[in-house]
Amino acid sequence: MRYFQDTGVLLLYGLFALLYKDVDIAFVFGFLCALILLCFAWFIEVRWLCLAAGIVFTAAALAVPSLVFFLPLAVYIFVREHGYALAVICIFVGIYRFGYMEIRPLIFLCFVCFGALLAVLLEKRTEQYEMMETRFRESQDDSRERNFLLNEKNKALIEKQDYELYAATLRERNRIAREIHDNVGHVLSRAILLVGAIKTINQETAVESLLDNLDSSLNSSMDSIRSSVHDLHDEAVNLREAVDGLVEDFKFCPVELHYDMGRELPKEIKYCFIGIVKEALANVMKHSNAGRVVIIMREHPALYQLCIEDDGTVCKTFKSEKYPEESRMDISGRGIGIANMRDRVRALDGTFQVMNVQGFKIFITIPKKV
Repeated sequence: MRYFQDTGVLLLYGLFALLYKDVDIAFVFGFLCALILLCFAWFIEVRWLCLAAGIVFTAAALAVPSLVFFLPLAVYIFVREHGYALAVICIFVGIYRFGYMEIRPLIFLCFVCFGALLAVLLEKRTEQYEMMETRFRESQDDSRERNFLLNEKNKALIEKQDYELYAATLRERNRIAREIHDNVGHVLSRAILLVGAIKTINQETAVESLLDNLDSSLNSSMDSIRSSVHDLHDEAVNLREAVDGLVEDFKFCPVELHYDMGRELPKEIKYCFIGIVKEALANVMKHSNAGRVVIIMREHPALYQLCIEDDGTVCKTFKSEKYPEESRMDISGRGIGIANMRDRVRALDGTFQVMNVQGFKIFITIPKKV
């Protein structure tokens, strides 16, 4: 926009020549040529084409005197494209032409020189403004980028804090379950044994019913405590920590884990995925020549997904001279490992797929319960 403001000022400046001469066809032609030049220089972003258009306009001013009034526009374009030598030549062309004009020479000389100076000042002001605007936009971009990075770091810190709180909660559940099992459970077990011993040596018929009720109450309490301890322990299982532990203990080949699961997972999903990962890694170590294993765990809005793949192509345990080309999928069907995985998944109404193309891949999806 500032380009058109500057060139519009220069066009108006050229029209001031009408104070000293009449409007004729040559002057209208010069005005139209100047208008075409400024539009061409704006829409054509190739530097040498803009300079060439300015040179043609300056050369035409030697033949068409009315173009001289708009030479400041050519000077502006030369300075804008950093063609300073051409701008000086353009000024000298304007000064050279003043002797052939009907306007008084001194007035025309001042007109040309002031117009050239005005063009340079306008262009330098616009260039400075554009540089400041560019720096401002860069600072805005840097500020947005820094804000984005800070937000990401804050988000990561919040997620880490939430995860640490979640992990601490699970550890506390485990601790409570152990305390109940080791303390209250042992006390109740001793009480049940004592009641049983008393019932054995008891000779009083009136006390026998009371001992039976006490024994029944203690056993009921023991069953409730066992159930509570199991529930606490099952809920306290951290799937991420369990899988990380399996990956760290697996030394056969590198394992790449991609984990994207929520925190509040059903215990059936936790034990299913832990068991399948454990079995799959054991199969890789026993039956494969894999050099890399990838484990992907993702939670989608409607299902849970587990994918375990490796780049192994040979079943080293069962390969023989009789069946040298036998695939791992065929070999896996003989054992109970794949069958156990499939049974675990089907028990949760999931789908289980095995592929043996360019490696070995297990793909599992389990729908969420509504």
